[in-house]
Amino acid sequence: MKNKKKIVLTAGISLFIIAVTLIVIFSGSAKTEFKTIKVQRGSIIQTVTATGNVNPVTTILVGTRVSGTIVDLYADYNSLVKKDQLIAQIDPTPFENELKQAEADLYNARSNLFKADVTLKDAARTLKRKQELFKRDLISRSELDDAETAYDSARAQYEMAVAQVRKSEAGVKQAKTNLGYTRIVSPVNGVVIAKNVEVGQTVAASFQTPTLFTIAPDLTKMQVDTNVDEADISKIKTGMEPTFTVDAYPDRRFTGVVAQIRLSPTVVQNVVTYDVVIAVDNTHLLLKPGMTANVTFVTQEKTNVLKIPNTALRFKMPNAAPSKQQGVWIIRDGKPVRVNIKTGITDGEWTELVEGDIKEGQEVIVDIQTNKKNNNSSTGKPPSPRF
Repeated sequence: MKNKKKIVLTAGISLFIIAVTLIVIFSGSAKTEFKTIKVQRGSIIQTVTATGNVNPVTTILVGTRVSGTIVDLYADYNSLVKKDQLIAQIDPTPFENELKQAEADLYNARSNLFKADVTLKDAARTLKRKQELFKRDLISRSELDDAETAYDSARAQYEMAVAQVRKSEAGVKQAKTNLGYTRIVSPVNGVVIAKNVEVGQTVAASFQTPTLFTIAPDLTKMQVDTNVDEADISKIKTGMEPTFTVDAYPDRRFTGVVAQIRLSPTVVQNVVTYDVVIAVDNTHLLLKPGMTANVTFVTQEKTNVLKIPNTALRFKMPNAAPSKQQGVWIIRDGKPVRVNIKTGITDGEWTELVEGDIKEGQEVIVDIQTNKKNNNSSTGKPPSPRF
C-alpha cells in the first residue's frame, strides 16, 4: 500500500516538473515594437489617371443612297483615296432601265403637250370667229358659249400637259441622280480604315444608309477620348499637357493637350464619368485608331517640401482616444506620441506636410508589432529542459 502511494507521489512530482519546464521553454518576455519611416524632403506630383482610346479627329462614313448589288470594289483597308475617286460600284442595270423609262415618259408627255397646244390654238381661232359672228347677230348665244367652253377645256388640257412634262423631266433627273448614286466615290482625301462590303454583297438603303467604308481624312492628327471620374473632373483644365502610354510602345510616353471637356456624362453601373478629349500630334504615325491609352494628368506639383508616408496617416494606435483633427504618431523619449498636423497634396504614396511639430528625418509610426523573446533568444534555440 505504501509502495503504491509512493509511485503516485513520484508520478505527480514528475508531471509538475515537466509542466514547469514547458512553461519555461515556451514563455518569454513580451515587447512592443513600432515600424517607422523617416519624414523626407522632396517633390510631390499629384496626378489623375484615366484610360481611353486613340481615335482619328474626324472619320467619314461613306454609305449608299440606293439599294443594289456590289459589282466592283476599288478600295481596301489602308487604301489612300482622293476626293471624288471611285471606290465601289453598285450594279447600274436597274437604274439604267429606270432612266430609259423616265425618258420615254418625258417623250410621251412632250407629245401630249404638243397635241394640247394644237387643240388650244384651234379652240382659240374658233372662239375668235364665233365672237365676230355673234357681234353681227349671225349666230346664237349658245353657239358662242359652246366655243368659249371648248377653248377653256383646251386650255386646261394644255396646262395639264405642261405639268406632266415638268413631272416627267423631274423623273428623268431623279433617274439620272439614282444612276449616279451607283458610283460610290470618296468625299475627301484620306485613308480607308474600315471596309464593310464585298463584291456580290447586296446593300439595302430602304430604312437607313448602310456604311460601306470609313475614311479618316488625316491620321497625322489624332485624339484620345478618356473617361475621367466625376470626383476628379474638377481638376482637369483645357490646355493641360497630359502624358499617356499605349501597349504597343510601353517604354514610350506620348504627350497631348486637353482640347475639350465634354459636358455630357456617361453613367455605367452608377459610376459617372466625363469624356476628356486630348489632341495628339501623330506625324510619326505610330498611333493607330483604337489603341488603348493609359493617361496621366499632372494636376499639381510641389518641390522641396516635407512629406510623410500615407501609411503613417492611416495608422491608429490601439486603445488611443479618437481625435477629429488629422495627426500622426512619433516616438518621443521612447514613447509613442500623437502630433496634430495639416496636410497638402498627395501622390498616393507620400503627402505634403503643411503644418505640424515634425522635422525632416524624424520617424513616424506606420505599424505596430509584438515580438516574444525567449531566455536563450541569443542562441536561436530553446533552452534544454532540466529536471
